[in-house]
Amino acid sequence: MNVYTLDTLQNAVAAIKPAKLAVLGKPISHSASPQLHQAALDAESLDFTYIRLEVDEGMLKTAFHSMAALGFRGCNVTVPHKFEAMEACDIISEQAQTFGAVNTVVFTEGKTIGYNTDGPGFEKAIATSFDLKLTNAKILVLGAGGGAGQAIATQCALAKSSELILVNRSLEKIESLAEKLRFISPNTKILTLRLDDSELKYHSLSVDLLVQTTSLGLKATDSKVIGDDFFSSKTCVYDTIYNPAETPFLISAKKAGCPTDNGLSLLIHQGALAFQHWFPSTEPLFPMKRAMQQ
Repeated sequence: MNVYTLDTLQNAVAAIKPAKLAVLGKPISHSASPQLHQAALDAESLDFTYIRLEVDEGMLKTAFHSMAALGFRGCNVTVPHKFEAMEACDIISEQAQTFGAVNTVVFTEGKTIGYNTDGPGFEKAIATSFDLKLTNAKILVLGAGGGAGQAIATQCALAKSSELILVNRSLEKIESLAEKLRFISPNTKILTLRLDDSELKYHSLSVDLLVQTTSLGLKATDSKVIGDDFFSSKTCVYDTIYNPAETPFLISAKKAGCPTDNGLSLLIHQGALAFQHWFPSTEPLFPMKRAMQQ
């Protein structure tokens, strides 16, 4: 499927099956969202197309205005735009405000409304992948300063996890996040660490769930997020990346005997929730799952 830009967006709308939904990011050619959402559109007999739209940083508000003017129903927002989307929307749902990032946008009645389905989608994915409840679990989030990392950490706090370890290259982004999460869940023990902290290995080996939310692993030349000796066979290990299906992070975890899964389950569950923002009363989960199994 083609990758469109703002300059070629009109071509997508003028197609026989016009584009009414899109995923926005940069890079975006790797995204499986069109396959996911097109299956749900077809199952609901909606004669629309879902496309990939590559947008430069700083151009998100322009993109939203162009899409709304062209009759788009909405869009998904991915790296690196989830924070910028907060500023580009006219209205932010209470849930998205809590998460501090937007990944789903609805264009309606001249307004751009931002939502976040990453957090709830993550909780559903973890339950499906590992039969694990976030409540009372000890969880470590690598890359907690990013959009996905913040949403996942916030969902863990909302679910009342017993302990939450936030890890990032720098502490600046996650210190403020930690304060917010302590307010959300006062009984959750929350710790912040730099990625190079000497205590990271100890905590990584002692958690119930280890989550990788950075972009490391998208490219074959990427360095490893953590060392091979940071994994315990008792830990469930999840990488939010789904393409490639096995990142170096997951390969290391499998070698250590850990139960593992990639971000495809998150993509499906958050995607189904996003689809229901655009088309309430639909049931997109089954056609989405079937599409991703093909």
